[in-house]
Amino acid sequence: MSTHEPPADRDGSPAPTGADSPTRSAVVSAAVSGSDPEDSGTEGAGTEGAEEAEEAESAGGRSRSRDLLLLVGICLLALLLVNAFVARPFSVPSGSMENTLRPGDRLVVNQLSYAFGGHPRRGDVVVFDGTGSFLRKPLERDGLGKSLRSFGRDIGLLPAGDSVYVKRVIGVGGDRVTSAGPGDPLTVNGVPVDESGYLFPGDEPSAVAFDVVVPAGKLFVMGDHRSASRDSRDHLGDPGGGFVPESKVIGRAAWVVYPVGHWTTVDRPAAFAATGGTGGHGDQR
Repeated sequence: MSTHEPPADRDGSPAPTGADSPTRSAVVSAAVSGSDPEDSGTEGAGTEGAEEAEEAESAGGRSRSRDLLLLVGICLLALLLVNAFVARPFSVPSGSMENTLRPGDRLVVNQLSYAFGGHPRRGDVVVFDGTGSFLRKPLERDGLGKSLRSFGRDIGLLPAGDSVYVKRVIGVGGDRVTSAGPGDPLTVNGVPVDESGYLFPGDEPSAVAFDVVVPAGKLFVMGDHRSASRDSRDHLGDPGGGFVPESKVIGRAAWVVYPVGHWTTVDRPAAFAATGGTGGHGDQR
């Protein structure tokens, strides 16, 4: 008597019976190759990748913003340093220096001209703070507003203010400057100065007679448009005698940069060459 046993599968276990029952191999194959998202985890991996990409993009945007802010900060710092120590822009407020400088001209003032022991020389056009010489006291009150305005002026965003002047140096410390009045030239240490090259057409060298000796460390300054300039002559009777301390000089007017039609350098005229060797520090080179 023989017994019937179902054929064994390749792994040695009994094969399932019934026509609809897949073999173990078929079941395993279906489980491995199935595409159910819940079983395979494909959707979860895709979501994580998208989040990581968004985070990377966000981090890249923050990094670019920081780089931009850093670049703006560096540019602003460089501008402040240049304006504070090298070159500074100014706007000409009046016609007192015509025709050398005209109202509205934009100047670049060289602040290194008198650094490292240098001094203003006769004939230089200088920008200076007139507080204490042309003005007895500051026009602005101390406070946050003044500090903010000063910052704006330092970087060239605001006008220089009412206490800042631009004039030509006529005499330096130790010089004797004289005028006999209309019809006569100025003299520096007894030498007549030919100012025809820069005086406003029709102006006299001075309509006022005077005779002064410039104290050491100070300057006697005048505008080129003599009939429209309030300068050292107008302050002879004031405390300080209208002489400008060298310490108040911001720098030498070096270039006119705006408007385009007025582009030029502001050079020292040859008129003062004849005064060389007559005294003071105006003979420096």
